[in-house]
Amino acid sequence: MSSTELIDFVTADSLTSLLQDAGCRVNRSGQGGVEQLLTASQGIGFSVRFGNPGLEAGRYLDFIYSCALHIQGTLPEGLVNQWNASRRFARLSVQGAFLVMEMDVIVADGISQKSLLGSLVLWDRLLQEAVTYLRDYKHTAAEAVAPEAVAAS
Repeated sequence: MSSTELIDFVTADSLTSLLQDAGCRVNRSGQGGVEQLLTASQGIGFSVRFGNPGLEAGRYLDFIYSCALHIQGTLPEGLVNQWNASRRFARLSVQGAFLVMEMDVIVADGISQKSLLGSLVLWDRLLQEAVTYLRDYKHTAAEAVAPEAVAAS
C-alpha cells in the first residue's frame, strides 16, 4: 500500500495487524455473534468493537476503542462531566457498574494508514491520561474548590 492510498474500510485482520505492529497482543472474541478484538496498553485492557458494516462482509466503516473499568464504591460527583468537558476525542460514561471510556474512529471517507496509526497513538495517550485523571481527581477537585471558598470570604 502506498503512503498516499486511502483506507475506506477496516477488517478484523487489518486492525489486528495495526495493533500487533504497535506492540500489542491481540485476542479475537465473539460476543453475541459480534466479533471484537481484545488487547491492552501498559496493562490496561481495552477492546476494539466494529461499527457500521461496509458493502462487503467483514468490512467496517468505523470502529470504537473501548475500555470498561469496574466501579468499586461510588464515583466522585462531577468526575465524568469534568472529563468530558475538558477532553476531546474520548468520552467517559457510566454503564451499570462500569466506567467506560470510548473513542470513535471513522474511516468511511478515506484516511491514510498514518492517520489510522495516529488514532491508536491518541487512544493510548488518552487511556494513560484517564488513569492519571481518575487517580488524581479528588485531589484536583479539592484544590479547585479551595480558591473559590477563600475568594467568597
